[in-house]
Amino acid sequence: MADNKKQTQEYGADQIQVLEGLEAVRKRPGMYIGTTDVAGLHHLIWEVVDNAIDEAMAGHCNHVWVTIHEDGSLSVRDNGRGIPIEKHKKTKKSALETVLTVLHAGGKFGGGGYKVSGGLHGVGVSVVNALSVKLSAEVWRNGNRYYQEYDMGVAKKELEIVGDTEETGTIIRFWPDKKVFETTDFNFQTVVTRLRQQAYLTKGVTISVIDERLEREDKYRFYFEGGIKSYVAHLNKSKETFGEVIYMDREVDEGMIEIALQYTNSFQEHVFTFANTIHTTEGGMHLTGFKSALTRVVNAYGRKNGFLKEKDPNLTSEDVREGLTTVLSVKLGDPQFEGQTKSKLGNPEMRTAVESVFGEFLQEYLEENPNEGKEIFAKCSLAARARLAARAARDTVIRKGALDGLTLPGKLADCSSKDPANSELFIVEGDSAGGSAKQGRNREIQAILPLRGKILNVEHARMDRILGNNEIKSLIIALGIGIGEFFDIEKLRYERVVIMTDADVDGAHIRTLLLTLFYRYFLPLIENGYLYIAQPPLYKISQGKRVEYVYTDDAKEELLKEMEGGTKPNIQRYKGLGEMNPKQLWETTMDPETRRMLRVTIDDAERADKVFDTLMGSEVLPRKKFIQTHAKRVKNLDI
Repeated sequence: MADNKKQTQEYGADQIQVLEGLEAVRKRPGMYIGTTDVAGLHHLIWEVVDNAIDEAMAGHCNHVWVTIHEDGSLSVRDNGRGIPIEKHKKTKKSALETVLTVLHAGGKFGGGGYKVSGGLHGVGVSVVNALSVKLSAEVWRNGNRYYQEYDMGVAKKELEIVGDTEETGTIIRFWPDKKVFETTDFNFQTVVTRLRQQAYLTKGVTISVIDERLEREDKYRFYFEGGIKSYVAHLNKSKETFGEVIYMDREVDEGMIEIALQYTNSFQEHVFTFANTIHTTEGGMHLTGFKSALTRVVNAYGRKNGFLKEKDPNLTSEDVREGLTTVLSVKLGDPQFEGQTKSKLGNPEMRTAVESVFGEFLQEYLEENPNEGKEIFAKCSLAARARLAARAARDTVIRKGALDGLTLPGKLADCSSKDPANSELFIVEGDSAGGSAKQGRNREIQAILPLRGKILNVEHARMDRILGNNEIKSLIIALGIGIGEFFDIEKLRYERVVIMTDADVDGAHIRTLLLTLFYRYFLPLIENGYLYIAQPPLYKISQGKRVEYVYTDDAKEELLKEMEGGTKPNIQRYKGLGEMNPKQLWETTMDPETRRMLRVTIDDAERADKVFDTLMGSEVLPRKKFIQTHAKRVKNLDI
């Protein structure tokens, strides 16, 4: 560890306060980590990393190492003070064992251990211990190296001294339980993305990430002196921007407030909020305060400078946030998160603090930078005009539909079931495939909507243009959920929406256009697991009376090897869904008993956002670079 000898006397066993024992974690893991799928697996990492980051925020740590090991375990090492090892008065165990085996035990409750921390609930590392078949803890402290090992949350033996050291810190290594998790295979890119984010949020701290599972170890080291200002620049590097990154940080009675923002030519808002470095994906009080201040100050600036006349209505909150990239980070002593996975900040005092401090800062900034202020207001004003045009278009499409009895699109072959839970909509490329799908489907539960040609690329189109596109309009009406301010997920007519396109370049492009539409305007469908991609076969291989459908080139090669020795097999390559008759399309792609479908998920919103922006945005160079980088992965390309 770095030559970072710490003073440890202020952080001892007395500061580890016990609230309750470790109960029912293995029985109901979802209560503690949200889910037992791949997201829950990675949540274990964040819980351990949070402890190291808390040490960094307290000023006692400047380097964190995260290593994925060949044996499937993962370790987090820091050069902080080291978890206390003295006997705890209440538990009669070492403070280390108390922290690792007792729920709600940690240095974050007593008030003396940490002023600011992300691990509010204190369940983190003990839950990781409970959900691991094995966990080892090594503490470097007081000149000694202390070691203890656990099986499923139970210490195998007493804490022991295994050596000496002049350094300080903690190493937690854990082996997730395969009986608890759907997968125990850590995704290196997910880990890298999250820890890069952490490095931006804790400027001046180095985070190293190593994957030992590969022949050539993958390694990353992150260090950002600019903090979240650098983060915004990173998020906007492929976009056309207005002016510099606007940055402020203030210390207030409630804690620390740090905000970085920059306008772009995009129509989408990109906002990332954090509390004590925890990513608050659902926002919360700090975001509410930011939005209020931004709307109030921009409108006041427009009035003061005559950009908004007396008769003009105020710009809305959505108008002033169009194309804005924001990173908002607050640090406070007693964060109140809503939900075990800490996705929303509930402290009302932080709303007031952010609104007051940011409002005052932004007002001064706009006055001191009149050229940028004028440019920003022009951008917001254009958004307002587009909003009014879009509202007129929405009124025509949606309100007219509701009030004047506009029926479902004529090309939609609806299913007879009216229960969304049992109904599925296939969005099919072209009339030919649509015809086969309509004939081959189960009419009780399967609806078919054929699309003619490629829909509009919504990545660089405003709502009025989007609603002027007949194919998108038909899709909105078929789904029943509206769009924009009229969006209502409760009105969804089908709880399985399936994109079914040809297995060629045009099909892939149409699929990407549809995914962009769903990601930007119907995100709750993806978040609720309602969106799927059909997997039609690539080949039909027949030998005598035997007929097999295969879905990958590898599967084709395996089957052909198996068929060696008989008559020469006949291979048919399906380039389009329309090449299959209704019976074949049903058997291979639509029959719930035999079909293959991919559920669309968002493992990492920031990464997904960046990919859509790169592939579908207006900037050519980033897209060219992306294609050049990933072209070698493409095994089979039909042109």
